[in-house]
Amino acid sequence: MKSFWRSFFASLLAIIAVTVLIVGLFAVKSRPKPKIKNHSYLVVDIYGDILEYDPPAGLMGQIVGGSPETLHRILENLEKARRDDRMDGVILKLSSSHSAGMAKLEEIRTAIKKVQDVGKKVYGFSDTMDRKTYLLAAACDSIFMPPSAYLSFLGFAATTQHVKGTLEKLGINANVSQIKEYKSAAEMVTRSNMSPASRRNKEWLLQETWDMFTKILEQDRQLSEKKIIELMDHAVFTAEEAKESGLIDRIFYWDELENRLKQTKDQKLRTVSQDRYAMEDLGKFGLKGKKKIAVVHAQGLIWGRRSKVDPVLGIMMGHETVAASFRRARIDDDIAAVIFRVDSPGGDGLTSDLIGHEVKKTAQEKPVVVSMLDVAASGGYEISYRASKIVADPMTITGSIGSIGGKYNIKGLLNKLGITYDFATKGPMALMYSDYHDFTTKEWDRYKINHWAHYNTWLKDVAAHRGMTIEQAENLAQGRVWTGRQAKENGLIDDLGGLDRAVEIAKELANIPKEEKVTLLHYPEKKGLIGLFLGKGGNPTAAMRWILYRFLREDLAETWQMINESLALINKTEVE
Repeated sequence: MKSFWRSFFASLLAIIAVTVLIVGLFAVKSRPKPKIKNHSYLVVDIYGDILEYDPPAGLMGQIVGGSPETLHRILENLEKARRDDRMDGVILKLSSSHSAGMAKLEEIRTAIKKVQDVGKKVYGFSDTMDRKTYLLAAACDSIFMPPSAYLSFLGFAATTQHVKGTLEKLGINANVSQIKEYKSAAEMVTRSNMSPASRRNKEWLLQETWDMFTKILEQDRQLSEKKIIELMDHAVFTAEEAKESGLIDRIFYWDELENRLKQTKDQKLRTVSQDRYAMEDLGKFGLKGKKKIAVVHAQGLIWGRRSKVDPVLGIMMGHETVAASFRRARIDDDIAAVIFRVDSPGGDGLTSDLIGHEVKKTAQEKPVVVSMLDVAASGGYEISYRASKIVADPMTITGSIGSIGGKYNIKGLLNKLGITYDFATKGPMALMYSDYHDFTTKEWDRYKINHWAHYNTWLKDVAAHRGMTIEQAENLAQGRVWTGRQAKENGLIDDLGGLDRAVEIAKELANIPKEEKVTLLHYPEKKGLIGLFLGKGGNPTAAMRWILYRFLREDLAETWQMINESLALINKTEVE
């Protein structure tokens, strides 16, 4: 009886808590939106996780665990600010503590240029900047930092981590099949340093990135390559040093910047947050049309059936979730074309192939244009190449057509812990995937034959879809990684650009006039409060995964970065 009453009251308290939360949310949502007045500035905060699209954590997860900034929202808001007569310009609040890669930053840079093209100013304000963040700041009309800020302006480096020695100490033996020599991720467990092939690949990527980086800064800040090298030799700059060197324009505190930009002496600067501005309907600014194009978002590690957030591995892309989005777009007669936004380093070959199959099925009925972001490599390329066209940013990392597979033999570790296994089997190969022994010669032969069969099938399919011979595809494969600019030159992709360019190509393939406005429908659809009531987006497991991931990804990572930056400043002070 006591057990019954405990369960009853626990359930009652849970119902009350959820009810209070939902009522509170409705109260917040029903409040009048703050009015946006003339002579306002949109404030875009580049800080923390900058995802491509909302994570698969459900509405409850984002309410409890916090919602990250997304490239999708930043680009939409910048385009609205460009067209909104109430907005005088944009202020970017910049910090080196963000996760956006070079391609995402380049898409934001392009959107900034469009705002500037209509005569509006874009200002950058930063407390800390690294070289990557500075690339975004350079697109602004002026860059400001407070007196106590600092800027880290270092050269480029490619670092690899190797745990082979650690595995040996633990008594773990990695049985790894690597296809081919440039598929260097396997070297983390098979080597204690870079292989010559891995080093060559990284060196040509560094050279490509250096070439694009220096050209951008020469164009935006009139910094020659010689000057950039000189500045990198100084490495860490105080705000005053950054100003003297021409890296920034003025030294201001935030309130001093507000005073500079406000219309009259007595009023406060009118600013609009990302959250508030996202409430403004796109149609209000002429950004919707009668014809529709679907945008299917796919981000994270490719693995499993359903997209989710893993507390350790992060956002994961499942084939059933992505396939559902493609099916909706495919059967909707009002949708003229599909844009597939890919931001993934790869993952499981089977999952990748199943997603690629949905891409091909859809491309046979209506145009599918892939838009690659920071990374679309390995499985990220496998889910892309069967589309009608592929577009990537010049700084996108793509290719990596190769494969890694195998297993770990952890017998040594288990024995050290006093754990032993014994077996009774019937039939051949019963212990092939056992983690208690290495592959036998026969098992290893069977595994590698199967592994190579998958790779060769993939290679032939790439050649067929990209209009190459198998020999040409093989020369571009072998695990090689390319920038978007290199991939355009060698035929792995079709064009360079971001979402805007993908929309242009999709319209062209769907016979939609270039000047005609279209409505972009984004999948997976965002769930609102009604969805939460109906059980959609309220999954407590998804919410808890998201909360734990954000703690591991942001809080601990930020602490580690703070320690490293503090040590760098201490070392600089000691040298001076």
